[in-house]
Amino acid sequence: MLNTLVRRFAQMAFVMFGISVLVFLIFFATPGVDPAARLAGRNASPEVLAAVRASFGLDQPLPIQYLMMMKKMFITQDLTSFVNRGQMIVPELVQAAPVTISLVVGSALLWVGLSIPIGMLAAAFKDRFLDRVLMGLVIVGISPPVFWLGEITNLITQSRYHDTWLFSWVPPLGYIPFSEDPWGWFKCLVLPCANVAVLYIGIYARLLRSNIIEANQQDFIRTARAKGLSEWQILFRHSLRTSLITFATLFGLDFGFLVGGGVLLTEVVFGLPGIGKLTYESLRVLDLPTIMGTVLWGAFFVVASNAIIDSLYAFIDPRARHAS
Repeated sequence: MLNTLVRRFAQMAFVMFGISVLVFLIFFATPGVDPAARLAGRNASPEVLAAVRASFGLDQPLPIQYLMMMKKMFITQDLTSFVNRGQMIVPELVQAAPVTISLVVGSALLWVGLSIPIGMLAAAFKDRFLDRVLMGLVIVGISPPVFWLGEITNLITQSRYHDTWLFSWVPPLGYIPFSEDPWGWFKCLVLPCANVAVLYIGIYARLLRSNIIEANQQDFIRTARAKGLSEWQILFRHSLRTSLITFATLFGLDFGFLVGGGVLLTEVVFGLPGIGKLTYESLRVLDLPTIMGTVLWGAFFVVASNAIIDSLYAFIDPRARHAS
C-alpha cells in the first residue's frame, strides 16, 4: 500500500512538472512572443524594453526564468503580477479558492444526488413512459449553454421577478464568505450551484442509465436472478455498484476540472470572485504569472482527483480489489 502511494505521488509530481514546463514555454518561449514588449507597450524604445526585461527578470536564460518563477510561486510565495506589481499571485489564489471550492462542492452534491436516482429509475423503467420523461428532461438540461442559462436566471431572479415572493430572498450578485454570514453564503451560492449542476445531472444520469442497462446483460446478473433476487435488489446490490466505476471516473475528471477554473463562465455571470473569474481577468490583460498560477492550480486538482478516484476503485468494485 505504501509503495503504491509513493508511486502515485511520484507520478503526480512528474506530471505537474511537465505541465509547468509546457505552460511556461508556451507563454515565454514561443517564437514571436515577447512578454517584455507587451509590458512596455507599443513603439517602446530599445532602452525601455531592456529596462522592462531587467525589472521582470526576462533578460535571464529561460531555465533561470523558469526556476525563479517556480521558486517565487511555491517556496517564497512572493510572485507578483506583471500588470499590477503590488498584487501577489499566491494570496490572490488563496483568497479565490474558497469561492470556487464552495461552488463546485455544492454543484457536485446536487448533480450526484439527483443524477443517481434519475439514472436508476430510467434504467429500471427502460423504454417505458417514466424513462422517456426523465431522459427528455435531462436532454433539456444538457442543451442550453451555461452562460445563457446563468443570464436567464439573473434576468428572472435579479430583475423581472426579484420583488415577488418567489425570488425576494435572492441576494445581489457577488459572494458572501461563510465566516461572515453562513446563511448569506448559502443563499448567494444556491442559484450558481443549480446553474452548474443542471448540465451535469443530464450527463451523469444518461451515463448511469446506459451503464446499468449494459450491466443487466452480464452473466453475474443472470446468476443473481436465478438465485431469486428481486429486480430492485439486483439493481441496488449489483448493477448500480458495477456501473459506478465509469461514473466515478468521470466525476474525478469533472470535479478536478471545475475546481481548477472550469466554472469560469458561471463565476463571471454571477459575479463570484473565484479561480475562474481570476483566470478570466488575467487572460484579458495577459497577466502571465497569474495565468501560470491558475493553470497549475487547475492541473493539480485534475491530477489529484484522478489519483484519488484510482485509489477508490477497490472500494467500489471488488474485482479491482482482488486484481490488486
